[in-house]
Amino acid sequence: MNEKYDAYAAAIIVTFGAIIIGGLMAAGIAFDKRDAFLFALGAATAAWLAGYAMFFDRARTFVTLTGLSIASSVAAFIILIK
Repeated sequence: MNEKYDAYAAAIIVTFGAIIIGGLMAAGIAFDKRDAFLFALGAATAAWLAGYAMFFDRARTFVTLTGLSIASSVAAFIILIK
C-alpha cells in the first residue's frame, strides 16, 4: 500500500459509496424505481472497489471503476427524473 494515498482512498469510499450514491439508492426505493436502485447499487460497488484500487496503486483500474461509477450514477439519475 502507498501511504500517501490512504486518506484519499478512504475519502472516495466514504463520499461516493455511502453519501452520494446512498442518496440515489434511497430515492430509487422511495419513488419505486427498481432500475434506478440497481444502477445506484452498481455505482456504489464500483466506487467502493475504486477506493481499493487506489489503495493498491492500480491507476488504470481506478480510472475504469470511477468512470463506471459515474456512468451508473448518471443512469440512475436519468431513470429517476423520467
